[in-house]
Amino acid sequence: MDFNMKKLASDAGVFFTRAVQFTEEKFGQAEKTELDAHFENLMARADCTKNWTEKILRQTEVLLQPNPSARVEEFLYEKLDRKVPSRVTNGELLAQYMIEAANDFGPNSPYGKTLIKVGETERRLGGVERDFIHSASINFLSPLRNFLEGDWRTISKERRILQNRRLDLDACKARLKKAKAAEAKAAAVPDFNETRPRNYILSASASALWSDEVEKAEHELRMAQTEFDRQAEVTRLLLEGISSTHVNHLRCLHEFAEAQATYYAQCYQYMLDLQKQLGRLPGTFVGNSESTSPPPATASPTTIATGAATGPAVPIIPVVPTVIGAPNSAPAVEALNPSDVKPPASGTRKARVLYDYEASDSTELSLLSDEMITVYSLPGMDPDWLIGERGNQKGKVPVTYLELLS
Repeated sequence: MDFNMKKLASDAGVFFTRAVQFTEEKFGQAEKTELDAHFENLMARADCTKNWTEKILRQTEVLLQPNPSARVEEFLYEKLDRKVPSRVTNGELLAQYMIEAANDFGPNSPYGKTLIKVGETERRLGGVERDFIHSASINFLSPLRNFLEGDWRTISKERRILQNRRLDLDACKARLKKAKAAEAKAAAVPDFNETRPRNYILSASASALWSDEVEKAEHELRMAQTEFDRQAEVTRLLLEGISSTHVNHLRCLHEFAEAQATYYAQCYQYMLDLQKQLGRLPGTFVGNSESTSPPPATASPTTIATGAATGPAVPIIPVVPTVIGAPNSAPAVEALNPSDVKPPASGTRKARVLYDYEASDSTELSLLSDEMITVYSLPGMDPDWLIGERGNQKGKVPVTYLELLS
């Protein structure tokens, strides 16, 4: 108990001395040991790294999990060292609702079939989103979090120790300066007119005492300087390790970008597949040509194969001619080969392609975004389709993928 009290008193004395030194430095009443410019640059670089790493970490967490309640829950699980429970993604939840709605509306109805197709795609999107979040958490968030909770805490601890060592060093310098000043004053030439010899004895004793105090202060200064230099070297090595941290974070950033690119590429491919599937479903709704995303092309009319029984089938474009004198009768379908279709004398127009389109068969014409083609319609042709020409190539094109120009 006695030892602990002595240690407590000693620690309290050291703390008080540091507090006095720090306060006098703030008011400009004490000298302060300055670190070299290289050391200051290292500390500024470390602070900058810590601040931006925190911001990037927090915003990446928001990107991966926009729900703040869910982020707080995951944080608590991590602090309690417990496994975070699996959570259904928004896409998977939407897919579940769509499929359940399709079963209620009738899975064989046009609306039900479309709900099922979209729901299956949303489920796949939710799965790749889960994989992306898992990959980003391991390869990007974890290294950033480990730096803040590991390396940076060590650097901060050693910097605090260095600050205390500097305060001790400057306090020793101030103490030595005061002791030398007192010694010089005590060693001053006495006044020989003084009639009391006792003053000479006191003056000699004070001079000897201050000499001992100077020697003690010099010894403490040497020890403080040694401790400060040792701690400065330790802190310098840790600060120089920030360069290795940047290299590690650079590698993690590449992995994050690759994971994000893979995620968006998979999402894009799934949506393209869904678009093609919806285009083949009967009764699919088609938006106008001013939509900001490529609408699914309506199902092309049925192609009829003509030719000899043993020869290859020739793709044709069905055209419904007008039958004179029979307005109420069902129109007959005339099969024409694409190469035989001739543009009308009037009615051709220029059109700009809004979105890429891949032909589903040889009667259609593949399109590239922003290219210009010539289009026209044939009598009795499906109004959702036009004949498009590009050089020597000719075929059906969906109207919803075009911007018709005057």
